[in-house]
Amino acid sequence: MKSKYLFTSDRLGFRTWNMDDLEWFAAMNADELVMEHFPKTLSREESLDFINRLQKHYHKHQHCYFATEVLDTGEPIGFIGLAYQVYDSQFTPAVDIGWRLKTRAWGNGYATEGAKRCLDFAFNILNFDAVISTCTAKNNKSERVMQKIEMTKIGEFKHPNLKQYPDYEKCICYKIEKQ
Repeated sequence: MKSKYLFTSDRLGFRTWNMDDLEWFAAMNADELVMEHFPKTLSREESLDFINRLQKHYHKHQHCYFATEVLDTGEPIGFIGLAYQVYDSQFTPAVDIGWRLKTRAWGNGYATEGAKRCLDFAFNILNFDAVISTCTAKNNKSERVMQKIEMTKIGEFKHPNLKQYPDYEKCICYKIEKQ
């Protein structure tokens, strides 16, 4: 059964979440390599919670970190998308673009391709004026994607939601504005 996509890029389809996503999503969130730049891996229950939050976010804002699939195969590879962030920092409240992909999807340019398409959606469909992206200071791969999608580094900060995890607290923030 083909998924119904909200939009696509050349190789990827972006859609909302459903309960059929739990198994692959939980497996991805339990992968230590995928979660290297996060304080911990997520349990099946935490992944279910995450899906529920993404569904609620989509219904409220008409965007979320979208379930992302390879168009040719229909294989889910992770998420790429947008989320409204309100944690306390000099960069928020703001719409954030983010991604998390299965390890076997790494190195194919999917994060960059998907992020570019999500920015197009953000600026031309949702009519946002600006989008930010953040990651831990040590997450060079995500920072490289931010650079490839033509975002500009606007600063560093201590993420208030990571205070109890000093190894992850120092983060960077990039921004891009509608042209």
